[in-house]
Amino acid sequence: MQKIYFVVVGKIKESFYREALSEYVKRLSRFAKIEIKELPEGANPDAEAWEILRACKGYTIALAVEGEKLSSESLAKKIKTLSDAGKEITFVIGSSCGLSDEVKRAADYKLSFSDMTFPHQLMRVILAEQVYRAFMINAGATYHK
Repeated sequence: MQKIYFVVVGKIKESFYREALSEYVKRLSRFAKIEIKELPEGANPDAEAWEILRACKGYTIALAVEGEKLSSESLAKKIKTLSDAGKEITFVIGSSCGLSDEVKRAADYKLSFSDMTFPHQLMRVILAEQVYRAFMINAGATYHK
């Protein structure tokens, strides 16, 4: 079964974000083993970099505003290609201060969801939904319209 890691900085404080994330992780469990690694927030992104890099496994995708924007279908294709190659995938979401340049340079790929800035807690939910959508697209299911 595909292994996917979410390496994230900070904790989710609001219960509605936790519940939404939990729902998508549950849905994803039929396709992949999802592991969320919550790391403590540092004083700045550079202070968090070592812990983030140590937690990454396999092909690392850093969420960064300057990354490449993909459609849901393109993300599904990328995940399928990596899965077919037997690669574990790590998605990295930084803290409210962002990601250090060191983490961005070390990542195999930088992915942008938008030019807009989102709360890092909400971004976890958005990411989980898009990964779930990708697996549904790859399964030929009707979830994606």
